[in-house]
Amino acid sequence: MSGSGRGGNKRQGFRRRDKDRENGANGPRDTKKKGDNPRFDKTRGVFVDRPKWVPPTVPSEPIPVPDCPYCGKPIKDISAALTDKTSGEAVHFDCVLGRLAKNETLERGDTVTYIGGGRFGVVRFTSPQDTRGFTIKKIVEWENKENRSEWRRSLADHYSTT
Repeated sequence: MSGSGRGGNKRQGFRRRDKDRENGANGPRDTKKKGDNPRFDKTRGVFVDRPKWVPPTVPSEPIPVPDCPYCGKPIKDISAALTDKTSGEAVHFDCVLGRLAKNETLERGDTVTYIGGGRFGVVRFTSPQDTRGFTIKKIVEWENKENRSEWRRSLADHYSTT
């Protein structure tokens, strides 16, 4: 008779026991939320109320939309912009990529690629169809990691308060 739950086994099912406990002879169960109780601090041996979270204030001015000094068009995606080496202004990523491709002497099969950290590289892929195998022939440092530009600081105020 195993599995049927009806034979000689007089135990109630799991769900039914829970319902009986909630609405049993003692009336409905006391429903306190977990956050209603103060937090117990083990080191001091006392109950401590948690401070209430206050959301950070958002700057009232909109995110700036500067013009690219290379092409003159506005930079709509400021998060993808890079800093110009000479002036420190924001420039389009594609404008920097195009300028580097013009200035570098590329052999057949070479491309200019962003390799991260404000750096570009002249890269040769072993197979143009398979981009997993490649060799970096030259690294071009575009952004200086130590000097953070002013436009990045003003942009960070819109996203972070720390």
